[in-house]
Amino acid sequence: MTIGIGIIGASGRMGQAIAAELGDAARLAGGIDRAGPVFGNHADAAALARASDVMIDFSSPAALADVLAAATEAGTPLVIGTTGLRAEHHAAIDGAAHAIAVLQTANTSLGVNLLSALVEQAARRLGPDWDIDIVEMHHRHKVDAPSGTALLLGEAANAGRGAADGALNRFGHDGRREEGGIYYAALRGGSVAGDHQVVFATDGERIELGHRAESRVIFARGAVKAAMWLAGKPAGRYTMADMLGF
Repeated sequence: MTIGIGIIGASGRMGQAIAAELGDAARLAGGIDRAGPVFGNHADAAALARASDVMIDFSSPAALADVLAAATEAGTPLVIGTTGLRAEHHAAIDGAAHAIAVLQTANTSLGVNLLSALVEQAARRLGPDWDIDIVEMHHRHKVDAPSGTALLLGEAANAGRGAADGALNRFGHDGRREEGGIYYAALRGGSVAGDHQVVFATDGERIELGHRAESRVIFARGAVKAAMWLAGKPAGRYTMADMLGF
């Protein structure tokens, strides 16, 4: 059976890449952005949800409430790759997940999600005397900082150290470094698709784990894989780790 995928944010870089990545097992059910139809003639998210077996959202945090409402009303599974989400957005996703299958991730790259698992393992095995820094760089047009992926990696480090999400995160640095803190640095420039490096450093030695995205195709490929995996799943909130079996 061919899976019909609808794209929210279809005129953006990721939306265009996802449309180009669909293969024989998936078809483009349609695509919209805030101005209206991009692929097909669906007027809004509600119409697109009814026409799709699963939707992929790479729009904006401001659009999320309408997308969740449309997906829930139609019973359409939803992959959310939008970054810059806040606590209220995650609460809304939790609510929608009671009715539909939702996979939310800050990064759809298979390599980044493997990196996240490695970071968690390293943080668990290394003691608090190992400092952790997360450095990321993206193209000049990216607005949110640190990136959603950097925060994803920070969550993995927090989990490895047995802390609640974000408990050890430190944004900015003015003064003596705090033991156990996880520090972030964000760079913006050029056309960089996404570079992330997690540095574990202690006296006399350093471990560096990283990922370099050479093209947005890797994110589109992962998003399509996630959508095809999510189609037909029971209601609930899922992650890329669930899909990959980590």
